[in-house]
Amino acid sequence: MPVSAPPTAARSARGHAPRPHRNVRLLLVGETTSKLGTSVTSVLLPLVAVTALDASPFMMGVLTAAPWLPWLLIGLPAGAWVDRLAPRRVMLVCNGVSAAVFVSVPLTWWLGALTLGHVLAAALVSGAASVFFSTAYSAYLPRLVPTDALMGRNAQLQAGDQAARVAGPGLGGVIAHTVGSVPGLLLDAASFVVSTVCLLAIRTEGPGPAPAPRRPLGREIADGLRFVVGDPWVRAVTAFGAAVNLAMAGFQAVQIVFLVRTVGVGSDTLGWLVSCGGLGGVLGGLVAGRLARRLGTARALLAVQFAAAPFGLLAGLAGPGPRLAFFVLGTGVMFAGVVACNVIVVSFRQAYCPPGMLGRVTATTLFLNFGTIPVGALLGGSLASLVGARATLWVVTAALPAAGLFLVVGPLRGLRDLPGAPAADG
Repeated sequence: MPVSAPPTAARSARGHAPRPHRNVRLLLVGETTSKLGTSVTSVLLPLVAVTALDASPFMMGVLTAAPWLPWLLIGLPAGAWVDRLAPRRVMLVCNGVSAAVFVSVPLTWWLGALTLGHVLAAALVSGAASVFFSTAYSAYLPRLVPTDALMGRNAQLQAGDQAARVAGPGLGGVIAHTVGSVPGLLLDAASFVVSTVCLLAIRTEGPGPAPAPRRPLGREIADGLRFVVGDPWVRAVTAFGAAVNLAMAGFQAVQIVFLVRTVGVGSDTLGWLVSCGGLGGVLGGLVAGRLARRLGTARALLAVQFAAAPFGLLAGLAGPGPRLAFFVLGTGVMFAGVVACNVIVVSFRQAYCPPGMLGRVTATTLFLNFGTIPVGALLGGSLASLVGARATLWVVTAALPAAGLFLVVGPLRGLRDLPGAPAADG
């Protein structure tokens, strides 16, 4: 198994700046602010469609799917394009596009020209920008910190992301009540401006990989697919991530229906119950690095998956009154495990994949992982209409620990740590 270089050697070889902590703090502040704005918009944009444009339930479904559609359309070529460009420049352009999109909605509303087509287009364009930004970000972080620090930095960023997901819906409701859902979208635009300022403030970074000769786009995309499918380590964690997203999408598609119609939860209680999963995610992001250091990355991934995932089954036992504790405990621990596993997997991918292919490998894995989200949501909703929300909740939460079988049958059994860069073996 490849051996990682000592921290000082890694820092010197990769040319890191003498102030990496400042750079990562800037990235953390910018990303968390942007995620908070996006989380607020996840509440405000549907409200705009419903209250200002009287959208039908079908169109609301289309609006919900719109931000994910670009991953299926441009996810693979985005990776190849990012590998050809400077990742920070890509991120800056994406922030500018997203800010302009969310300024355009209030502007056209004030002019009396806002249409549902405009709102759908905003969701699609912002989703496309997110494809490029997420891919470029994954390729950019390894330039700011040495390989041995990736786990801790990814944990901080994941914890900030989950905190934004917890605070965003409540903040979105307050904004919609005080200033209105349409003007409130300016907050998301402002969050992308903050992210841009933070990125511009990063003055130094490690050198990128040497530029490779330009080849046809299709061949570069095929290289990324070949690496993901052909490498046993990347294949195992990618299949695991796709299965987890399939189960979690089914859970999220049915949890509101379960809480409101089956359990009888009121709107005043619903919000904080749903937020419990996000709070668990914050905890998972905070403890992932410690567990990986104590147990080893491979052992920690398996231990967290099989210890935390079964707790999701408790959510199906929820009922009125004290029985709501089953939902709180089940979702909190379940989401903590999902986020902790994600920290370990993302850090492994950034350290393991060849730098010149990181954009393509990231885009390919996210394409495969996110492609299961609409499938899982559709299956969850369809199953709930046939057998009921409670039974469906048990089915999808049982599928989550089953996703760990992709890790067990893969090359992780018996290992303490996931491997480092394959280039170390020549």
